[in-house]
Amino acid sequence: MTVRITQKIKGYAVLRPEDTARELPAATSAPAAEPEDNVIQMHERIKRPEVLIGSTYKIKPPLVEHAMYVTINDIVLNPGTEHEQRRPFEIFINSKSMEHFQWIVALTRIMSAVFRKGGDVTFLVEEMKAVFDPRGGYFKGGGVYMPSLVADLGGIIEDHLKAIGLMHDPDLSDEQRALIAEKRRAVEDRSKKKPDAGTLTAPVPASDAAPGDSEDIEVTGEGASFPPSATICHKCSAKALVILDGCATCLNCGYSKCG
Repeated sequence: MTVRITQKIKGYAVLRPEDTARELPAATSAPAAEPEDNVIQMHERIKRPEVLIGSTYKIKPPLVEHAMYVTINDIVLNPGTEHEQRRPFEIFINSKSMEHFQWIVALTRIMSAVFRKGGDVTFLVEEMKAVFDPRGGYFKGGGVYMPSLVADLGGIIEDHLKAIGLMHDPDLSDEQRALIAEKRRAVEDRSKKKPDAGTLTAPVPASDAAPGDSEDIEVTGEGASFPPSATICHKCSAKALVILDGCATCLNCGYSKCG
């Protein structure tokens, strides 16, 4: 092979066989990052395995006659390796009620296509929870307000993505927890001092409550209760927003309109 030299030769050296042997290990050790290329990422060309891991969630909104069963199946990528990851692959909704059958089938097929596309699929939660029903929403068990049935389904997807590790709850700092506890004590103290002056009432035992008296509303799974006059918090959707010191304050997540 002829090599054309376009610059002046300033020096030369003889290449010996032992010099070639020393350069050979350096050349062979270069492609060390190839195992990273074998990591399988979620994309639409992945074929459906014969068996998928699934979870089924039951909801009974007051807008429908029968309960709905939402099944989300997951695929496990790179099993047995440090890159093992569980991703949603498909979703199905089954119910005896045929009232919403048409749009439910369309919605589940679109969501399944988004799951198989790969990438960040957590945006579905925010988009679905922002859908409202012009006829009005409803309260789930525990006092959480749902603006629509689609938003309720978005909440189920959010719970599932948190269960498989794709989403995480924002952890409250110690200062935020202390602030929420302080606000709750302030409401309880004011209720005890002024049982008849304001709209907030102290908790009344079920045995002593007269028929028709309002009782505290259970909102969280930790036994926390909030005054019946509380309104909806637009941040956490819990019925725990009260007026405290002239400011709208949420006793569930710590949100305050006054900062």
